[in-house]
Amino acid sequence: MAEAVRMGRMTDTMEEGFLAEVSMKVGDKVKAGDTLAEIETDKATLPLESYFNGVVLFVAAKKGDTLKIGDLIGIIGKEGEDYSALLNVAKTETAKPQTDTTAPAKKEEVKQVEVVEKKEEVVPATEVVPATEVVPATGDRLKASPLARMIAKDKGIDLNRVKGSGEEGRIVKRDLEQQAASVAPVPQFTGKEGQRDVRVSQMRKAIAKRLSESKNSAPHFYLTYDINMDAAVAMRTQLNAIWPAKVSFNDFVIKAVALALRQNPNVNCSWLGDTIRYYDHIHIGMAVAVEDGLLVPVIKFADGKSIQQISVEAKAFAEKATSKKLMPQDMEGNTFTISNLGMFGVDEFTAIINPPDACILAVGGISQEPGVVNGEIKVVNKMKVTMSCDHRVVDGVSGSKFLQSLKKILEEPLRLLL
Repeated sequence: MAEAVRMGRMTDTMEEGFLAEVSMKVGDKVKAGDTLAEIETDKATLPLESYFNGVVLFVAAKKGDTLKIGDLIGIIGKEGEDYSALLNVAKTETAKPQTDTTAPAKKEEVKQVEVVEKKEEVVPATEVVPATEVVPATGDRLKASPLARMIAKDKGIDLNRVKGSGEEGRIVKRDLEQQAASVAPVPQFTGKEGQRDVRVSQMRKAIAKRLSESKNSAPHFYLTYDINMDAAVAMRTQLNAIWPAKVSFNDFVIKAVALALRQNPNVNCSWLGDTIRYYDHIHIGMAVAVEDGLLVPVIKFADGKSIQQISVEAKAFAEKATSKKLMPQDMEGNTFTISNLGMFGVDEFTAIINPPDACILAVGGISQEPGVVNGEIKVVNKMKVTMSCDHRVVDGVSGSKFLQSLKKILEEPLRLLL
């Protein structure tokens, strides 16, 4: 019996999928587990595997199509089997917007618009320098016709520098025109206007939807702290001299945040409408920039892991993110999120809360600045962190206490090794 291959819900938040690749063709023999297509979801690009054994009888979609959940992709059955009934079912189902399967395949819908060149009008210089010496008008009052005065005002011309040819040296219209004609024109510049429209990826759609909902529904407020990183800088240098796996400052921050959450459990929570959920476990989401946007893999039970374990896991997640190999389960369960832009030279910024978390920590770079150490002004390594808080759940006092704990841990980094 012929079977329909349809777009399934491959992640819990998926509403549609983009066919990044279609590997099945009519006549191909397939078995259960074979990859039929690559589907770009809101979180990752995942393989669509066959659940059936047989021959590909019909392919309804092509590379570059965007399909809704349940849309037909293809039909698998016995060679020569009649599959018209499945096609009729697909045609009579509730109408949904479909991409045009007759259009030529495109990897990316890009429109290039060329606009005809425009040449700017030559504008005379606004300051006229006379070729002859200035002859002042008789008496103390400058003599100029009303029209000449109006032209001079509009073009910003100083009449004191214009020689008049009218009666008794009166400045008239032709004097301004003659002076303007003797000035070299402004060099011409030509250019082209252009623009391009690029298809919005499933990941970017998900980011736009989730963060818009977060910003519009969660009342954000922000708390910023300066942290002295001198001791952390020294300890990282010592650890990397003896440990085979190099650790980063981001690894320090992840571990420190996990320990600070253990000390301040009322920040490790989510707003659920009628209830507030407080988590006993600590799962830290770490924002990773990729080509299409942002992914947030989750380091689970971060408070119980060593800095080395966190470092190894964070590096593996970053590599999987850039190569689009993160699985949905790698990005689920976060109770708190960290976004670090310090490596890009950003000193300070604010971040939008990543649902379902109640808070997100924005981490800036470490810079050398003047600071007071034991009553003396010295150059210290400072790092700014800003926590965005959902005011429905976290108040200013509880957020401040969390940042106090974080500051103490990072300024006394031996606590990270305990």
